[in-house]
Amino acid sequence: MSALITDDELAHESDIVWLEDPDGLDYVRQSLDRLPTRRGKPAYHRDGRMVGYAVLGTKAKASRSSGTFRRRVFWLLPHDRDTEPEGLYAKSAPAEAVDPRTLTARSKGRKTERSEGGPPSTAMRELGITLPL
Repeated sequence: MSALITDDELAHESDIVWLEDPDGLDYVRQSLDRLPTRRGKPAYHRDGRMVGYAVLGTKAKASRSSGTFRRRVFWLLPHDRDTEPEGLYAKSAPAEAVDPRTLTARSKGRKTERSEGGPPSTAMRELGITLPL
């Protein structure tokens, strides 16, 4: 889950590579996966599709016990809002989901009204603030 990812686990990220344009996505799921390399497109073994991944800098150290690196992978499942807009997540988002517009290397991102599927809050409307559509 996104809430369980800590900033120190992202300290060695150097870049995020998007396989799809994140501007077209209300949210992406993120997880820390154990991977054999610091960079390059990782193998993907979930349902759905990988939409991006983090690249680690050269100072990132592999785990002593497994020899793997913990890297973020961004993904979506077949029943997520991008493919089923009126489905399970029409007015909500999975626990591990964040708005991809809030993601950068070394930052876990956050949920927004857009990622949660809700309308702008009263405060946002009063201030004239709108989120990108």
